[in-house]
Amino acid sequence: MTLPKALHTRFNINNKMLFFSSRLFFALILLVTNFSCNIKKNDTKEMQSKINKQVTAKEILGNPEYLAISYGGYREITREVQPTIQELKDDMKILSALGIKILRTYNVQLQQAPNLLKAIRQLKEEDSSFEMYVMLGAWIDCKNAWTDEEPNHEVESEQNEGEIARAAALANQYPDIVKIIAVGNEAMVTWATSYYVQPSVILKWVNHLQNLKKEGQLPKDLWITSSDDFSSWGGGDTSYHTEDLEKLVKAVDYISMHTYPYHNSHYNPEFWKIPQEEENLSDLAKIDAAMVRALEFAKAQYKAVSDYVESLGVSKPIHIGETGWATISDGHYGPKGSKATDEYKEARYHDLMRNWTNSSRISCFYFEAFDEQWKDAKNPKGSENHFGLFTIDGQAKYALWNLVDNGTFKGLTRGGNPITKTFNGDKKELMKTVLVPPLSRE
Repeated sequence: MTLPKALHTRFNINNKMLFFSSRLFFALILLVTNFSCNIKKNDTKEMQSKINKQVTAKEILGNPEYLAISYGGYREITREVQPTIQELKDDMKILSALGIKILRTYNVQLQQAPNLLKAIRQLKEEDSSFEMYVMLGAWIDCKNAWTDEEPNHEVESEQNEGEIARAAALANQYPDIVKIIAVGNEAMVTWATSYYVQPSVILKWVNHLQNLKKEGQLPKDLWITSSDDFSSWGGGDTSYHTEDLEKLVKAVDYISMHTYPYHNSHYNPEFWKIPQEEENLSDLAKIDAAMVRALEFAKAQYKAVSDYVESLGVSKPIHIGETGWATISDGHYGPKGSKATDEYKEARYHDLMRNWTNSSRISCFYFEAFDEQWKDAKNPKGSENHFGLFTIDGQAKYALWNLVDNGTFKGLTRGGNPITKTFNGDKKELMKTVLVPPLSRE
């Protein structure tokens, strides 16, 4: 059929318009698709850049987005049974869900720390967004420590050199994970009668590691410290105020101090006992008031260290290397002692410490992640076995009940057990174990 000329012209025009419209439509689709892909690519690159960025100790310490905790991971009554790689990975997933991104370990004599670093490396390879960093402890002893012979606190153990060398080797092997080396744990405080050393020993090894950094034999951003009692850092008895301590304060990259109001509820109980003006409060109000005093006690010890450091003309970060609260005790802190021990008080202390240190940009290596029964193996109810926020079999203590309710640990297990609440989540049963501190006039 032959179309009229006018209709034929009109038909051609319509076809051309339709063809042009189709090309424009597909061009717009292509443009939008490319724009969307570029956004996704840019987002992915930005996220990957953040993941791959090598953060430093300076950036993560004091950063409330990088919560810290002390970690052992031992599950048996002896450290001869080391946590497996899989057990360590399970724990890392639990702690990561809790918001923890910095762990503190205590020695490299055993396989726990090297295996932990392997476990973290594997988790990072499995998930590039996984973040976990380590404050690697190197244990320091005096001569004859932990033997039948009398400890010689004036001479260091011949084992120390090897311990420092192992720590340095691990820091070089895992520079993306190990951000801090701590020389010694409560190694200078004189009540550590089994093994304490003079500050000159800690200073020697801190200077050694700092020199390795200068020589390029350790990562330049690796921070070196020693983690010790507040008194060892000059915040207590003036007998600790020695020339070697002054040099040590100047040699470390930051100060890692310990504070334990929990232990002081027995040894220095004035702050802990109920003052006369609070005797008419309800039992719970008395307990809550005592926990606030416990926080103030820790703050006072922190300030004492800070004041001493400032008196030396030194401006240096001070973080809390250890503090915590046990949940079971049949000794000094239990029903026949200061009555400080239970899950309610642990929860209050944990929350108060986290709130204070986060707002003040102080790292707090809370002690500790999981209960460990090897510490007082002969006494299952000894307080040292029960500082964890989780029990050995993976029950979340009262401090974390709300996170269980929120599904934070959904799908995670410890020893094959899902993360559930202690006391079957029955707060009334829990509160039956909670005792009021003694009166100040008692």
